[in-house]
Amino acid sequence: QVQLVESGGGLVQAGGSLRLSCTASGVPFSAQIMGWYRQAPGRQRELVAHITNSGSTSYIAPVKGRFTISRDNAKATVYLQMNSLKPEDTAVYYCRTFWGREYWGLGTQVTVSS
Repeated sequence: QVQLVESGGGLVQAGGSLRLSCTASGVPFSAQIMGWYRQAPGRQRELVAHITNSGSTSYIAPVKGRFTISRDNAKATVYLQMNSLKPEDTAVYYCRTFWGREYWGLGTQVTVSS
């Protein structure tokens, strides 16, 4: 049974930082491409960043230079370090992977106040 569990969200002032974690089980984590997505109210879910099994990363333009995705294969965990947060980063953040089909976590709320 595949499970993805996100944590680390919360309320932070603009300019602040948060680190999200997503711990996976039921998949060969070190082989997985892992992605962080977000969905703001009234908007479609969007890919924020992803990291390949070799550690290559990519980001959407609005978060480049502010967010960093990383992984710890020994802990089966992917992280999203978010710095210089802006109110427009407010969203529910989800972890995703694919193993026969796509799997999602339940999400963690990030709220950035101005």
